[in-house]
Amino acid sequence: MSINAADTAWLLVSSALVMLMTPGVALFYGGMVRRKNLLSTMMMSFAILGLVSLLWVLYGYSLSFGPDKGGIIGGLDFIGLRTVGQEPSSVYATTVPHLAFMAFEAMFAIITVALVTGAVVERMKFSAFIVFSTLWLTIVYCPVAHWVWGSGGWLARLGVLDFAGGTVVHINAGASALALAWLLGPRRGYREKEPMEPNNIPMVVLGAALLWFGWFGFNAGSALTSGGLAASAFVATNTAAATAAFTWMLLSWIHRRPSLLGAATGAVVGLVAITPAAGFVSPVMGIPIGIGAAVACYYAMLLRARKMGVDESLDVWACHGIGGTWGALATGLFASVAVNAAGANGLIFGNAMQLGKQLLGVAVVWVFAFAATWVLGKIVDVTMGLRVNATEETVGLDISQHGERAYGGMLR
Repeated sequence: MSINAADTAWLLVSSALVMLMTPGVALFYGGMVRRKNLLSTMMMSFAILGLVSLLWVLYGYSLSFGPDKGGIIGGLDFIGLRTVGQEPSSVYATTVPHLAFMAFEAMFAIITVALVTGAVVERMKFSAFIVFSTLWLTIVYCPVAHWVWGSGGWLARLGVLDFAGGTVVHINAGASALALAWLLGPRRGYREKEPMEPNNIPMVVLGAALLWFGWFGFNAGSALTSGGLAASAFVATNTAAATAAFTWMLLSWIHRRPSLLGAATGAVVGLVAITPAAGFVSPVMGIPIGIGAAVACYYAMLLRARKMGVDESLDVWACHGIGGTWGALATGLFASVAVNAAGANGLIFGNAMQLGKQLLGVAVVWVFAFAATWVLGKIVDVTMGLRVNATEETVGLDISQHGERAYGGMLR
């Protein structure tokens, strides 16, 4: 094993790109909440950037990628980055320093926890959020990451394909967001149809643009090399995002008017859906994947708002849960060994079994993430309370939780 300079440079750049996605999430989510909750929403993402970075170094990487323990979890061999150094791993990304691979995977853990925050904004206590996030990373994210990506993980051994996080990141976050939103209950005024319009749509679009930009590191970086597979994943990623953005614009035009918020949301769901498939499908398959993502997520969002009765504030379930589900299944449809010999053929290339494997992976992660999140949320609620009180929620979490205003300086 020897270090390849080009691969190392690409993985380090990709890690930086993925890191930028978390501030992108902060802007994307922050612009969609009411003005009185803008800072508290952004604070969640920035707090996660600090918290998960620390926990990943201490034990998260070891639980996710340490030597396999029964296909369920990694061992503690890498705790505190013990033996994770400048030489390549013998198992993961064998042409780059082990530390580079560790850092790249850290960024995935960070953004996954940050995505869940979209379900709980405007009503969750910041202290409860920090405790819950620590538990969730440890008990939900790390095991799922090991199952799918860890050497010896049981879903990996079964042949479930997830190039960059359809199950590990998006289904995990979407299912957990739904559970947590149900547990918290709706925001005050939600059932009375109180206006809850976005406070800053240009901020949302800036966040979406940063996500689109960073997603090239997310998906193309997951090739772990700087060669042709990274280029293929890069083009597939852009194709799916562009297709979904345009499709969502058309859908919103049919129903009312083509909205900028809709186009930005469409781009994100296209990125979500191509994530598990990016390195297993040809770039042109980004078109049907993008169309399917926009249609599925658009109508899932309408279903959630009109029929489900749950206030899942920023539609993490509809965008990431449903988008990730479609993407994982689409991988089972469109994957080709001509693109990636380490993958498998999908249904349209004669391998119906792969679609079944993808369906199993989807179902397992949905059930586990939803159930585990519900239990963890309930424990935090019973011990310290999940939700701010009525007065704090009415005033807004910017002031009640952080003593700041987005457009007025600090509260004295």
